[in-house]
Amino acid sequence: MKHWIKSAVVLAAVACAGSGAASADAIKIGVNEPLTGAVAASGNYVTDGARIAADEINASGGILGKKVDLIIEDNKSNPKEAVSAAEKLIVKDKVPVMMGAWSSTYTLAVMPKLMEYGVPMVVETSSSGKITTSGNPWIFRISPTSEMEAKAFGGKVGDLGIKKANFLVVNNDWGRGAAAEFANMLKDKGVDVGVTETMDAQATDLSAQLASIKAAGGDTLFVTTGVEQLTLVLKQAKEQQLDTRIITTGGSSSPDQLVQQAGGAADGSLHILFFAPWFPQMAPNPKVAEKFVGEWKKRGLDFAGLTEGFRGYDGIMTIKAGIEAAGKAEPDAIRQALWGVKVHGVNGNISFIKQGPEGEESAQNQPNIYLVKIAGGKVQPAE
Repeated sequence: MKHWIKSAVVLAAVACAGSGAASADAIKIGVNEPLTGAVAASGNYVTDGARIAADEINASGGILGKKVDLIIEDNKSNPKEAVSAAEKLIVKDKVPVMMGAWSSTYTLAVMPKLMEYGVPMVVETSSSGKITTSGNPWIFRISPTSEMEAKAFGGKVGDLGIKKANFLVVNNDWGRGAAAEFANMLKDKGVDVGVTETMDAQATDLSAQLASIKAAGGDTLFVTTGVEQLTLVLKQAKEQQLDTRIITTGGSSSPDQLVQQAGGAADGSLHILFFAPWFPQMAPNPKVAEKFVGEWKKRGLDFAGLTEGFRGYDGIMTIKAGIEAAGKAEPDAIRQALWGVKVHGVNGNISFIKQGPEGEESAQNQPNIYLVKIAGGKVQPAE
């Protein structure tokens, strides 16, 4: 593949504070996250985790003896802005690798730019199956696909006694993909699948969708959306006296934040997560998890953000391992080296398998999954 930089004027993205002004002898890592807009809370938490990783790396001597500089760009919770942010990071800031872009829709929008310029990206959150099956060898995803998440949850279906399920999902690649994968899994388990309602990411009135779900009947409602909108779903479901168990997917529910914002409406809800910060000793790498949680608390960051923040930490630590294995901060060298990394992350051990067309495979990690519940305003293990 030819690596070239096109001569074009790149729209400047909103300036966001990184880990400091980049110096000539520093290694730059691009961070493309939603810091404003519909899912800003999640993007900021991921970025906080990335900063913790960068500070830890620099305190221990950097990468290859050089300081790490995070170059952070706001994609404004918008796929077009995510593309602009990626192009700025590559063309103007000349980052050899980046992390992003939270939403599957934003990541899918950015992916052609990775191919165009030949720059690898560690995907820390996005779960759409298309990301690793469309033939983009510059993608390295550490978060699970919706298919992986659904398969892992399948073992809980019998224990929970799910007989009929409905879906309420954000109308984008993440939400629709999650609904499809969970519906397939449930059908294989003999569960009756009812209606699937969608909602715009900016929607605040969800009464019509909830009325349809109530009319359909069922004992379980799977919800896929960001924590801000999920708060509205819980509150409005209680107002409509929707008598059904609510389970969130995607690992982005931030149960503590739901307790704070939804109050009693959150009681009884269950949440699929990829890190359970209330029980770091249960993580596959407890020392790593406990250290991260301790540093998060030391900085006075919102505990509720830990279910997102770990992603940024693990993403940057994965990039660190790739650069060290490559022996240089050059895009193609990093891409090749990432295939062989083995990282002891907060979520668990990170390494990659191949997904996608032969010769153009993307990289996919196989993360851990937890199920927690909210009861009496507190988060507890669901098992």
